[in-house]
Amino acid sequence: MESAGQRPAAGGALFFSRGGPPGRAICCYILAVPRPELSERLGASLLSTSPSDVGDADVVGGHDELDGSFDIDDDLAFANPTILHPERRSRDPLTLPVLALNRHFHPVQVTTARRAFLLLFGGAAHAIDEAGEVHDFPSWRRLPVRDSDDGLPIIGGSLRVPRVLHLRRYERVRRPTVRLSRRNVMLRDAHQCQYCSKRPPVRDLNIDHVVPRSRGGVDSWENLVTACRPCNLRKGRRTPEEASMRLLRAPTAPRWSASMLLLLGRPEPFKEWEPFLKSA
Repeated sequence: MESAGQRPAAGGALFFSRGGPPGRAICCYILAVPRPELSERLGASLLSTSPSDVGDADVVGGHDELDGSFDIDDDLAFANPTILHPERRSRDPLTLPVLALNRHFHPVQVTTARRAFLLLFGGAAHAIDEAGEVHDFPSWRRLPVRDSDDGLPIIGGSLRVPRVLHLRRYERVRRPTVRLSRRNVMLRDAHQCQYCSKRPPVRDLNIDHVVPRSRGGVDSWENLVTACRPCNLRKGRRTPEEASMRLLRAPTAPRWSASMLLLLGRPEPFKEWEPFLKSA
């Protein structure tokens, strides 16, 4: 059995302690790592996400590939302020966000620490520290966990959670295309009802067709807006003009930069991300 400080020659596992005070593990869990010849495939597969838009059959959803459109990583809680706020980082450190860069140091995805450790330990990626130094797993394992870092308890100590990951062989750059979805329509409208300007809880918001589908309205950025339930019921199957309800602004497709797309739903980036997001 390898410890967390060793890298196996042909596959292996990471062993992490969890649940007890420092130095006293109540239990352990294992992250299996594939053989080195699979590392290139691992770099692509672990960064792809699954469909995440639920609750509105009117808006088309789809699989979010690395070479496709941008969306929120399913492993991160959507618009959850506890993700990046240091004072609230009491959650599982393996779910913390990590910025992934392609071979040319261009941001391609925000993934989780769990995936980052798999890529780092398997040799498919290197971690980058706050000074811009690149580390393989043995080098990263030797770095101390400071007060400003997030630490993962492991057998024999603690492992610093990386915040930036460099994929050694991945060369693709994600196209800055925003997928039409319930979630992204609400983000475009800042979770604000486009008829009354109120901002109720997300659970009380709906997606409204400006021109109802029963009248030939289609699913498009120009025909979908965020609406609170009372306004949605009041409008019914009428157009805004027929219901005497004026839109706050004309709906259009959002023009978000690549950096903005990566940060959608996240309150603030880590300072280690900033040099790479500026170049996106």
